[in-house]
Amino acid sequence: MIDWNRVEELRDEVGSDDFEEVVELFLEEVDEAITRMQTQPDDSRLEQDLHFLKGSSLNLGFAAFSTLCFEGETAARQGKTERIDLPKIFNSYAESRAEFLRRTAA
Repeated sequence: MIDWNRVEELRDEVGSDDFEEVVELFLEEVDEAITRMQTQPDDSRLEQDLHFLKGSSLNLGFAAFSTLCFEGETAARQGKTERIDLPKIFNSYAESRAEFLRRTAA
């Protein structure tokens, strides 16, 4: 679910203090995007939103979530939005977020 090697690489790249700031910003931006997607669905933005989520999550090691976003982005680009399981994507993020926070808090 989480690529912990990527998490450690990022922590090494930016340093421990800046890592916390990067994580906070990532979670805030992704939470906002997902909330908007849930409350104001807009198929015309779906590809763009999933692209943003994919890239952001990949940088922080949210591997499973990033894969689902990539698959959704591809389907949206092909005009096959009916194939996109947004609840599954949102659930993957919630599970990844919880695991990430639980493990990094320790």
